[in-house]
Amino acid sequence: MAPTLLFANRTLLVCFLALVSTVMLAYPLAGALPMSAQIGAHIGTMVFAAGLKVAYVLRLVALKRLGRPIH
Repeated sequence: MAPTLLFANRTLLVCFLALVSTVMLAYPLAGALPMSAQIGAHIGTMVFAAGLKVAYVLRLVALKRLGRPIH
């Protein structure tokens, strides 16, 4: 597997897990957190969602360069 594709896949996984974690902290568990942690969780939600999108585009670019089908 090409290094770019491997990096993109790993980044997708990390961003997805971090996004799920920040959404859980920002919404269902918000009552148990101080305001600063809630703010951080909401900011993290935006940051990791953007990271997820960038990693997906990087994955598409890597697949295209390898001549693999893009789904």
